[in-house]
Amino acid sequence: MTSGADVAVTGLGLVTPAGCDAGRTWAGVLDGRPTAALDPELEGNAVRLSCRVSGFDADALLGARRALRLDPFVRFTLVAAHEAVADAGLDPAVWDGARVGVVLGCADGGPGTVEAQHRTMLTEGAHRVSPLLLPMQLPNMLAGQTAIEFGATGPNLVVATACASGATAIGMARDLLLLDRCDVVLAGGGEAMITPLVMAGFARMGALSHREGDPATASRPFDAGRDGFVAAEGASVLVLERASDARARSARIRARVVGYGASADAHHMTSPHPAGAGCEAAVRAALTDAGAGTGDVGHVNAHGTSTPLNDLAEGRMIGRLFTDGPVVTSTKGVTGHMLGAAGAVEAALTVLTLEKNVVPPTANLSALDPELDIEVATVPTACPDGLALSNSFGFGGQNAVLALARA
Repeated sequence: MTSGADVAVTGLGLVTPAGCDAGRTWAGVLDGRPTAALDPELEGNAVRLSCRVSGFDADALLGARRALRLDPFVRFTLVAAHEAVADAGLDPAVWDGARVGVVLGCADGGPGTVEAQHRTMLTEGAHRVSPLLLPMQLPNMLAGQTAIEFGATGPNLVVATACASGATAIGMARDLLLLDRCDVVLAGGGEAMITPLVMAGFARMGALSHREGDPATASRPFDAGRDGFVAAEGASVLVLERASDARARSARIRARVVGYGASADAHHMTSPHPAGAGCEAAVRAALTDAGAGTGDVGHVNAHGTSTPLNDLAEGRMIGRLFTDGPVVTSTKGVTGHMLGAAGAVEAALTVLTLEKNVVPPTANLSALDPELDIEVATVPTACPDGLALSNSFGFGGQNAVLALARA
């Protein structure tokens, strides 16, 4: 790939359990401060652990009337998008909205709204169900509301590839730019799935950590004692432009998205391919797209969910594919697993890793799984030269990998 075809990240915004903006999120991740805690809203559930966004005042950030009409997965995303657009130095009042696209990912839309309105129907009758039920909970409203907020009238869509959704969205946004369908794309993902019903489903699957006696240590990617993930909520939005356009307007380029690969395991509805065949295919596709090889990779932001099967399959794949030993991290030890938003959040954190030249630690990793031969950062570590990969894998065997480079 030539530099003229690069896609630049010119702005980013974050709303995560580690902080309600990019600065605070980065500080929390770099400090390795876990956010998992017992969740009073999950009282009575088999697992009560979660990583919630705290200190988020939707009324102040979006206006009380606007916030009332939005599910939290949209609220988080709009706030992240505002930060990203401001960070990019763009003014929606003057841009050509027809050349601005929105591509966002989420796994489930607004289940909290659905559960609340279902309770209303059961207790008060169907006539009391809110007319805003569908506009609030439909997954596509994530992109629709973002378009309304910023006057973006170009291509507008939401992608759902489970926990790969945010990364898939960034990859598809990059394609829109390289195909000259858009000049600017707001890309990323948002999720707010921590509800009693959804968490009951995850618990019944055996996917969640049961480490309730010490919640802060529950999410422990690649650790020999890991027993499941901790569900989280949040959002990330990146402003993407062709690098040539960004340079022409003298924009700050925070990093470049130089490759994207996607694949399907075609193996099992929830379990990854045990040999990591699908995720390896996505990694190789991203590197081919970037015109690079495995020896060009210095850092991997792993999917690293803290589940026994995912971490084993991914870790073995990394160890097998990268003989030069890139520095690996999983930021889910701090943030928990933001599901459909995870890939977008981790792409933003990979941008910051390259920009600031430091790899965040993998929180709670005290004893690396003995079946893995990879170099996992447990303290802030200098980011090696070369490309950085951000891996995202989802239920259904859907894989997305982004290759990023320094500005």
